Amino acid sequence: MGGRVIFVGAVHEAVPALGVLIDGDAEIAEVVTLPPGRAGSTSGFVDLEPLAREHGIPVRRCADINSAGSVDRVRELRPDLMVVTGWTRLLSAELLGVPARGVVGFHASLLPHYRGRAPVNWAILRGEATAGNTMMYLDPGVDTGDIIDQQAVPITLDDTCASVYAKVGEAGADMLRRHLPGLLAGTAPRRPQGTGDGPPLPKRTPGMGITDWNRPARAVHDWIRALTWPYPGAFTFLAERKVMLWAAALGDTGAAGPAGDVLGWDAAGVRVGTADGVILVTSMSDAGDPPGPAAMWAERSGLQPGDRFEPVARETAAWALGLGPQPAEDLAR
Repeated sequence: MGGRVIFVGAVHEAVPALGVLIDGDAEIAEVVTLPPGRAGSTSGFVDLEPLAREHGIPVRRCADINSAGSVDRVRELRPDLMVVTGWTRLLSAELLGVPARGVVGFHASLLPHYRGRAPVNWAILRGEATAGNTMMYLDPGVDTGDIIDQQAVPITLDDTCASVYAKVGEAGADMLRRHLPGLLAGTAPRRPQGTGDGPPLPKRTPGMGITDWNRPARAVHDWIRALTWPYPGAFTFLAERKVMLWAAALGDTGAAGPAGDVLGWDAAGVRVGTADGVILVTSMSDAGDPPGPAAMWAERSGLQPGDRFEPVARETAAWALGLGPQPAEDLAR
C-alpha cells in the first residue's frame, strides 16, 4: 500500500484511528497533538504521545495548526494524506491543500444532520436514539466536505456521552481501516453532502450544564448522561451551593412532588421530583470535587426531604438547550 501520513488528534476518538494507521502499511511521518496548556481545557483530551513514542513516531505539540510555521512543517514532510480526528479547530484552506491525496476527517453524526459542535452531547440531551460517524474529505467549511463513508451508532438508555463517543471512535476506526488503501491510492469513494437540516450546533460551555428540574424525568436523565465525565457535567444549586450531577436513573412516574424537591435519599441515591415523576440521582459532588455516590454526598451535606434544588429561569433553560441567547446572569457562580 505505502504512503506517508500525518495524523492529527487530541481526544478519545483519536486513539483507535491512530491504532489503525500503526497497524497498517503506511508510514506515519508525524503525530500532531495539543500542548499541555490547551489540553487541560479540552474535554475528553487523550495524550497520544505515549502511543506514538512506543512505535517510534515523532510527535509535534501544536496550539495553532494553521500558523505559517505549522504549514511549512507539513510541506517539509510531504505527506500523501493527512488524517484528522478529535481536533476542535477548522483547518485552513492553505493547510488542506498540502497533502497530495487530501485531508480526511471525522464528524460524530450522520452528516449533514447535526453539523457543528458536540454532536453526541446534543443528540443525547435531545433524546435521540441514534448517533453516528461520518468519514469525509475536509474542506474549509464547517462539516461540509464530501462524504467517504458513514456508520450509524445506537444510543441506548444506559449510554453516556463517554460510551457513545467510544462507539463513534470504533466506527471511525472501522471506516479508516476499510478505506485506507483507497485513500492512499486516490480511489476512495466520495459524494457531496446534501443540504443541512438547520444551522450548525452551537458550542456547549460549562455554564450550559444548568439543570432544569421542571422537565420530564426522561429529559432530566438524558441531560445528566449527556454532560457527564469527561465533559464538565450537569449541575444545580442548593441554597447557593453548586452541586454537580454525574449519573442518574429513572424512578417511578406519576405525581411525586414539586419539580426540584428532594423526596428522600437512601443507599441507591437521591430522589428528586421532576415535571412528571421522579429521577434518582446516583452520583453527585460539590463543584471541583470528583464524582462520588450520591448517598455519601447527601449524608455529608445533611440533605433532608423537602430541601429544594433551585428552579431555572425560562430564558436560561432555553439558552442551555441551544434555543435562545445567553442570559446576563453568571451561571457558574
